[in-house]
Amino acid sequence: MEQAEFLEKNIFTDLKNLNNGLDKESLHYFSESDFEIVLQRVEHFGIGVYQIESRLDKISNAVAKHEEFKKKATDPRWYKRAFLTSKKRQPGLSYSATYKVSNKLLAR
Repeated sequence: MEQAEFLEKNIFTDLKNLNNGLDKESLHYFSESDFEIVLQRVEHFGIGVYQIESRLDKISNAVAKHEEFKKKATDPRWYKRAFLTSKKRQPGLSYSATYKVSNKLLAR
């Protein structure tokens, strides 16, 4: 199974992708509430999150990377903190992330 297929099937299912063609088709943008579900699912599977981008009205607002938090990409503490900080700073943003699904998960 490919990473994109795994994410679609296990992480993004039943969530609304807000990417309306302005970005690469492979990028998924989610509302604040949907992205919270994405992060819960990512944590459940132990998927790495390398960066989170927040957007306001289709314009990039901020980018947070796991290196800035001095945490591994699979450590949920960094992405939960980054999401909470962004959410408090500016409500109503849309979010996307860069993920890494392990080969072990893809082989299932």
